[in-house]
Amino acid sequence: MAVSVAQIRKSLVIFLILILIVLSFLILRPIIISIAFGLILAYAFFPFYKRVHKIFRERNTSALAVCFIIVVVVFVSLWFLVPLIVQQAFDTFKFTQNIDIRSFIDKIFPSTSEQFRKETTVVIVNLIGKVTSASLNGIIGLLLDLPNVLLHLVVIIFVFFFALRDNDKLKEFISGLSPFKKEKEEILIKKFKEITSSILFGYILVGVIQGVATGIGLIVFRVPHALLLTMFAMFAAVIPLVGAWLIWVPAAVYLFVSGNTIPAIIFTLYCALFVSSIDNILRPYIVSKKTGVPSVIVLVGMIGGLFVFGILGIILGPLILAYLILFLEAYKNKTLSDMFHTD
Repeated sequence: MAVSVAQIRKSLVIFLILILIVLSFLILRPIIISIAFGLILAYAFFPFYKRVHKIFRERNTSALAVCFIIVVVVFVSLWFLVPLIVQQAFDTFKFTQNIDIRSFIDKIFPSTSEQFRKETTVVIVNLIGKVTSASLNGIIGLLLDLPNVLLHLVVIIFVFFFALRDNDKLKEFISGLSPFKKEKEEILIKKFKEITSSILFGYILVGVIQGVATGIGLIVFRVPHALLLTMFAMFAAVIPLVGAWLIWVPAAVYLFVSGNTIPAIIFTLYCALFVSSIDNILRPYIVSKKTGVPSVIVLVGMIGGLFVFGILGIILGPLILAYLILFLEAYKNKTLSDMFHTD
């Protein structure tokens, strides 16, 4: 069968588009995670942008004002906190080199066997050594890679600014490329918003708040290296099935062993009754139960995303898995084929 000139031209156009897509991917690959993070930030702060836009009534000024506020808050926070956290990381490393773990174990488990206390001491020493070494290596690596980090931050800010300012145009562009029927597209967009809100606000935001609340308790009750522990508490609280207890329980034990019995009891009650209940109090108000993403999906997505995308994978990993499950459920229910245009 003869091939027409029109078919040849169409094939050439498709081939050219594929080549351009591949080349564009190669160009954007080094910063594609930063682009994705900028878009996620724009989604998270869009309600705030709408409030600012009501004041300024102009898109450029409103988006610029939001960017300026966020950059100033982040910069000022880092300016004061980073030196303290770095100093506490080094102090913690020195402390772990000099601490007598064996005496600490003997006080906690005085009635156990000698072999048990010896093995427990070895396990704790190895664990502390690995955590502190990994933390120091991460901080040193971040400082050495500072120019690259700043470049990615610039990309994030630019994407964040334009995504806020041109959100309507961006929606129209994506809608124009979408192969889905209009009514099905609206359903998908609604589900995407629910999934994104569930992960960003139901897990990330609530986890950060729990970590900050834990940090307040650490500072008030004068637990050593409170800022560094607060960072670990925020990270642990974000991860499903883990929680901030991974930090505050050892801190409470430390207060007990140090002889601060009353502060230890008050700190334990504060964390057990208040910090642990933040999740149950806030999450139902932020995310509806029917739209919540299963904890196992978030956990697996965070771990896998952390290996593939780095620290930003904690957000991207669960989102990717949740979006995939959404399409798989549509396919299972035999509704996916009904979503596409037939013309």
